[in-house]
Amino acid sequence: MERRTFLKSASAIALATFAIDAVGAKSLIPAFAKTPRIAIGGIASECSTYSRIRSRLPDIRVLRGDDILESDQFTFLKRYDVPFLPTLVANAGSGGPMDRQAYETLKAEYLERLKALMPLDGVYCAMHGALFVEGMQDAEGDWYEATRKLVGPDCLISASYDLHGNISQRIVDNLDCITAYRTAPHVDRVENTMRATDMLTHCLRYGIRPYISWATIPVLLAGEQSSTEWDPGRRLWSDLSEYNRQPGILDVSQLVGYVWADEPRSAASVVVTGTAPVTQAQIATELAQRYWDARRDFKFGSPTGTIEETIAQAMASKTHPVIISDSGDNPGGGGNADQSTFLQALLKAGAKDVLLGGMTDRPATDACYKAGVGATIAIAIGGSLDPIQSQPVKVNATVKYLAKVAKPEDGEAVVEFNGITATLSARRRAYHAAEAFQVLGLEPTAFKIVVLKCGYLNPTMKPLANPHLMALSPGAIDQDIPNIENKNRVPSFPFVQDLTYTPRPYLSRRAALAKTKR
Repeated sequence: MERRTFLKSASAIALATFAIDAVGAKSLIPAFAKTPRIAIGGIASECSTYSRIRSRLPDIRVLRGDDILESDQFTFLKRYDVPFLPTLVANAGSGGPMDRQAYETLKAEYLERLKALMPLDGVYCAMHGALFVEGMQDAEGDWYEATRKLVGPDCLISASYDLHGNISQRIVDNLDCITAYRTAPHVDRVENTMRATDMLTHCLRYGIRPYISWATIPVLLAGEQSSTEWDPGRRLWSDLSEYNRQPGILDVSQLVGYVWADEPRSAASVVVTGTAPVTQAQIATELAQRYWDARRDFKFGSPTGTIEETIAQAMASKTHPVIISDSGDNPGGGGNADQSTFLQALLKAGAKDVLLGGMTDRPATDACYKAGVGATIAIAIGGSLDPIQSQPVKVNATVKYLAKVAKPEDGEAVVEFNGITATLSARRRAYHAAEAFQVLGLEPTAFKIVVLKCGYLNPTMKPLANPHLMALSPGAIDQDIPNIENKNRVPSFPFVQDLTYTPRPYLSRRAALAKTKR
């Protein structure tokens, strides 16, 4: 395996050029006589404030110590010629707000592990950007602020973000570098994290002290409207890397924001990392204005309708499989994945030859394991996580398949009833990819109708759709954006249709420190 020597990377040319332009040719002489000490840690979740479920410690995947470096997500770090010192990386996936006690417990452990590694030259924070903690505004800002207080002003902190992250002044003021996905669906996960670590290691090697220019854009769109696979998203994100060629620019990122977090920082944004404040401000202004001007052009990439309308269209279709997205209950975006609204509508319409993917129901799944394959049992499906939002549906189902699992909480079952084949899972998980069904012995193309709790389609499912429809269903990530509850956000489009806006980029307070260190 090739070892990374700071410049052997996807952004090698841009970084090399940046080093010369930012601090002169002599910057190519490494600034460190010793190997820099770089820690890795983070906390990630995408939290809908419209969900009544909570992420608690048992629900959160936590990697500690060397398990971080051995995980598939971070094996790329071994390619660098400096070691990354692991602390704690927590991931709650997408769902409801994180329990405050769980957050404080994880933060305390992270800080203890970070403290044990001091002194540090750099910290890489693996984040998402849409974490919401009960009783707290701007959870990521809190995390960075605590990190900065511990490691001190001279330590560089770099973060990688999801495209659907939210930015605040507190975040910008405590970070030195930031980058975000440039694709939705997110097919550049590795490239995104590598940009964050490339920036960090490169700046440490050459003694560069970057800072961030940030322009918030008062626009909030659903991810399903702002995919980069069609315009205007495709156009708006396609040339971001070109801006990196300008002198003093390290990274240019543009974020959609996360609309289902009702808090003041929720908004689209542009963030530019570099050492050229005038150029950074120009880029941020240009991109923010371009995004604002395109705000009314964003649209769903597939035909939409009510649950009933999409089912009727699928039943009448001469082609198959018709794949329907149950968009409001998508666990990949923060939905509960336990709502039975779609199941009720399928039964009422008498739809047959249907694959219903992604129902989360621990009691129903456990009942299937107890009964065994081949048994026909009476079960209630739906509403197990939030019985207020969704009512269970009683059916007589035949157990067709049970996944072999070591723990009951990982159980997956396939059942059949009334012409419907449904997957049940003991815990929330996304059934978005074709492989998620194939490992359960199911082939999506064998069904006339496939209903998925998702928004836009996974790259492995998209080619199978014949056609794809999106149901604008209710749920924790309701796509009816103008009409969802809005108590804490600043005035934003589309909540305020006649809003006026002029970009005013903010330069992080780290810029002043960087100038004094040159």
